[in-house]
Amino acid sequence: MTIEINGIAIAPGEEVFIDLPLPPLYTHEALSMPVHVINGKRDGPRLFVSAAMHGDEINGVDIIRRLLKHEELNANDIRGTLIAIPVVNVYGFITKSRYLPDRRDLNRSFPGSSAGSMASRLAHLFVTEIATQCTHGIDLHTAAEGRENLPQIRAALTNNEIKKMACAFGAPVVKHNASFLEGSMRETADKLGIPVLLYEAGEALRFNELSIRAGVEGVINVMRAINMLPDHETCLLSKQPRLTHSSKWERATHSGILRTITPLGERVREGDLLGIISDPFGEKEEHILSSTEGIVIGKSTLPLVYEGEALYHIAHFDAPQSIAQSVEDFQQQHDPELYEIPDEPPVK
Repeated sequence: MTIEINGIAIAPGEEVFIDLPLPPLYTHEALSMPVHVINGKRDGPRLFVSAAMHGDEINGVDIIRRLLKHEELNANDIRGTLIAIPVVNVYGFITKSRYLPDRRDLNRSFPGSSAGSMASRLAHLFVTEIATQCTHGIDLHTAAEGRENLPQIRAALTNNEIKKMACAFGAPVVKHNASFLEGSMRETADKLGIPVLLYEAGEALRFNELSIRAGVEGVINVMRAINMLPDHETCLLSKQPRLTHSSKWERATHSGILRTITPLGERVREGDLLGIISDPFGEKEEHILSSTEGIVIGKSTLPLVYEGEALYHIAHFDAPQSIAQSVEDFQQQHDPELYEIPDEPPVK
């Protein structure tokens, strides 16, 4: 079917680049949100893949770049429509900031308004020009600055279509979020009846090769699951997601200098040593111990901490030992040292 974005009609079989106009900088320099549309010759689902909703979360930008180079992603082979938006928060992206110039969080400003704040107007543009055109969505994120996340999917698994997508993606962890953050894009998408996955991996302002590789493969797997691409023998559709319904942060008990002991993806038991906080002279040391059993799915990357800061994010599972093995298998599967991707040297 023909779709229309910014007044531009994209017929079946067409591949088009579109620049969605944004308010200019105060230097009068024009800005636009880049959009790449591949409209398949055959009808099917319409999927958006978005990145840099927070301007400093750049892993997703490279995921989309690599995705668009995939040999199967052309108007002849896909069924339906792929809408790729590598940089949603253009303002934050060019200033290396999570936020917009008005200091608002774009992902707390949906559904937005054409007459509201800058964040509200940008959210409204995304909803009216992109989201409402689509039947499915994948939003690519990283941890906030100063933190790092194990590759993971966050989704409301009470929706069967979302659960199918989450299962297909192939991330080592799927975190069930029954509720949505107020003003988030996923909250608006849910109200519009659009199933959306959120992929979290890596850290702000850094490329992570493993996370990028897993993200590209995950999006392709989802496209196979929703019948935009033909099934494939290496697709992960038959695997059940590694579900977690709860998690907790272990926080700094004292201010000081943190030495991290436990890496991402590690299985921990109650009482295990996660890290050590000391004063600059090393005269006093405080051990940060896990208060629960689970898998470390996020952690702080900053050695300088204040009392009360969140340091280690631990997810709970029914069978943490098998999950730890799944995480290890996942890391080996995407390890750039173990296999190469033709024409795509790994980032270091």
